[in-house]
Amino acid sequence: MLLTRASEYALLSLDKIRKSDKPMGAEQLATELNIPKSFLAKILQGLAREGILDSKKGAHGGFVLTQEFEGITLYSIITAAEGKSPAVFDCTQYAGTCPNGAIGNCSISPFLNQFQIKIDDFLKHLTLKEIL
Repeated sequence: MLLTRASEYALLSLDKIRKSDKPMGAEQLATELNIPKSFLAKILQGLAREGILDSKKGAHGGFVLTQEFEGITLYSIITAAEGKSPAVFDCTQYAGTCPNGAIGNCSISPFLNQFQIKIDDFLKHLTLKEIL
């Protein structure tokens, strides 16, 4: 599964944050986007851990973008939000997830891997600016 709610919420949050002239807190974002605060807080922390967001402390604290949104790729956002690289098919990323336990004998494995490489390349070149 390529995109889950975590990726969707990350994109929605980044859009709000980029339009704001001041840091936005998780509670404010959760309220404005109607997203559970605890779930959103984990997503925002992942984005901060990956260097996409910076967390400002204090009474006027919150999250801000660390770079211009032209430089933020969908690949980095999805990876930060999901906690792993995006995958169309689980078996293209991890041999241990092959449903038959025979990744080396799988006739479609080469296709799936090539498909995943093309998706990764696309996401690594698609920026936040291009989709917002």
